[in-house]
Amino acid sequence: MPATTHGTKLLVPLAQRPGPLSSVLLHPAGGGLGQYLGTAARLARHGSVFGIRAAGLLPGEEPHDDVAEMTRAYLDLLGRIPDRPRVLVGWSLGGVLAWELAAHLAEDGPAPAVVLIDSFTEHTTPDAGARTLVLDAIEKSVSHLGDGTDAARARTTALAHVTASAAHRTRSRPGGPALLMACAGPERDQQIAAWHELTDRLTVRDLDCGHFEVFEAAHQPRLLSHLDDFLDRLTDTPRETPR
Repeated sequence: MPATTHGTKLLVPLAQRPGPLSSVLLHPAGGGLGQYLGTAARLARHGSVFGIRAAGLLPGEEPHDDVAEMTRAYLDLLGRIPDRPRVLVGWSLGGVLAWELAAHLAEDGPAPAVVLIDSFTEHTTPDAGARTLVLDAIEKSVSHLGDGTDAARARTTALAHVTASAAHRTRSRPGGPALLMACAGPERDQQIAAWHELTDRLTVRDLDCGHFEVFEAAHQPRLLSHLDDFLDRLTDTPRETPR
């Protein structure tokens, strides 16, 4: 189990407010939560929002390199949240973590909804060249967070997550409603078909961008619009008008 020191925590309160839908954002490969700020603000219109970042980004921490191990650790963290989460959200590896956590929660209560932001049920192990490109992209995605993360820790954590993702095969069936926002690309049809094999409650929406472009400003309106529509179907509470 990765050690945490100096009181560092993996469970991060992002918004605490009343509402019918409490949400949790699961970190992608690389471990940070910074890219989720816009998404968290949108989720907060419906209730409290927490994030789970990865171990390994701060001094004294070692990253997990196994999805099952991460799931066990994060399930314990979910038990510390005042309200049982009703929505689990994740990009890439974060979506897989959200899915696996939802399956565990469904064992003793209602299955939460899951939002998959360009996630895949499984990944092949990248060759050396592809792995370098992936690690560079992940490192760039957390480099701006300003939370004490340095490049070496970010890369080590990203490598652990790439290893975990390549070894994992998603086979669980949580049973709750799910939204898959799928990026354009040659694997899209196979990606959608694989998730459809695990649930008959899947809504699919398109993102007209590449995997690592999802959170760029130009693509945020479409992502957030898809999220709004999905959340509105989960609750009868009128949508809050942005100020």
